Amino acid sequence: MNKDQAMGAVIFVASLLGIIVYGWLLFFSLWTMMVLKITFFIAVAAILAILCWIGWTMATTPPPKPIEPESTSTESKKE
Repeated sequence: MNKDQAMGAVIFVASLLGIIVYGWLLFFSLWTMMVLKITFFIAVAAILAILCWIGWTMATTPPPKPIEPESTSTESKKE
């Protein structure tokens, strides 16, 4: 097993355990509402952080230089 396959196996197992733990917290724990509140907060915060990053990038990136039209010469038209 090479390094990429090992990393893939670790990600697979960690994701599977995350699903199991999250499901248990939602359906079998006393903290269901707190888990939902935290989940929704993280989801909304992630979306707003992405929008913030896009806005920052747009605000701080200089505008592109205008494209100058190519000059047409009469020599190229004679061919």
